[in-house]
Amino acid sequence: MMTDKKDTLIHGGDRQSFLEKFGREPLDFSANVSPLGVPETVRKRVAFSLDRQDRYPDPLCRRLRRKIGEREGVPGEWVLCGNGAADLIWRIVMTMEQGVPALLTAPAFAEYEAALRFRKAAVHYAMLRPERNFDLPPDYPEQIPEGGILFLCRPDNPTGRMPGEEMCRNVLETAADRHTLVVMDESFFPFLTDPAGSSALCRLEEFPDLIVLKAFTKIYGMAGIRLGCCFCSDPSRLNAVRNAGQPWAVSGIAQEAGLAALEDRAYVERVRKLICTERPFLENELKNAGFHVIPGAANYILFQGPRELGKLLARRGILIRDCSNYRGLEPGWFRTAVRTREENRKLIREIRAVKEVLDGNRCE
Repeated sequence: MMTDKKDTLIHGGDRQSFLEKFGREPLDFSANVSPLGVPETVRKRVAFSLDRQDRYPDPLCRRLRRKIGEREGVPGEWVLCGNGAADLIWRIVMTMEQGVPALLTAPAFAEYEAALRFRKAAVHYAMLRPERNFDLPPDYPEQIPEGGILFLCRPDNPTGRMPGEEMCRNVLETAADRHTLVVMDESFFPFLTDPAGSSALCRLEEFPDLIVLKAFTKIYGMAGIRLGCCFCSDPSRLNAVRNAGQPWAVSGIAQEAGLAALEDRAYVERVRKLICTERPFLENELKNAGFHVIPGAANYILFQGPRELGKLLARRGILIRDCSNYRGLEPGWFRTAVRTREENRKLIREIRAVKEVLDGNRCE
């Protein structure tokens, strides 16, 4: 049965729609998660904890928050856990007044706008232009509203671009002067080659109107388990975000998975090393195939190709992210995750085959 149009999802990773349409599992490049799958340490901890799932989970996630704080070098009281980063995005927005002025980049992760629209926010867009590789415009800080909220993603999704330190500092200082809340989304930060020292976490004490988002979903391949966290040095603001949702947002299984994941530093290094090798390989292969590629810093690549590319790849069992439903991107823009060398080679082979069909050199 086909998915009804009104139920069409706007994100990548929609394997169920693919299964219902084609009757088989895809090779999924549309979801930006670790290509190494769930860490073995997490699998074992989850299995071991199953016998205790007749109990309610700790609604305050106290053990997990302390562990996250230790790992990130901040007090555990500055940490709030949620059902993935998306849950926390919605909670944060729900603490704002209706009609609040908001600043978003375009393109940007869809949940920012979805939550703000639900809250009837007055959204302004800072347009990111392909001719500038989708970097923030120089006047971005000047666009920050008074008494509002802005979301800024580092590295950016879907472009993979990394706003510089000077720009981020300017944003935080301007927002503080204008009493505007800054939500810095660092869900993909752990994939950076050298993430130490440049996280916005080091600015939390200086800027109480700063919330930093992180996700276990991406780096640990825990998309189905659902676990994210946010950080803020203002206890009253963090408490308001906590109270904007249900008390048991994080299941007992997710809490145990998070504790196990934080202990597995070797897994993160393996993922980071793989991305460091495979991202330039995939970027070069896409360029050699004739596509316009945006150089990025994350575990995904934004590129421009024929409009029919996504549909034709799907027929061959491969999912990439069609980005035409992002504000500011037209049909023909796609995002692909960076996966293992074998999987990346298969993607490139199928892309070249599709391109031959589109160029009229081969029959489908």
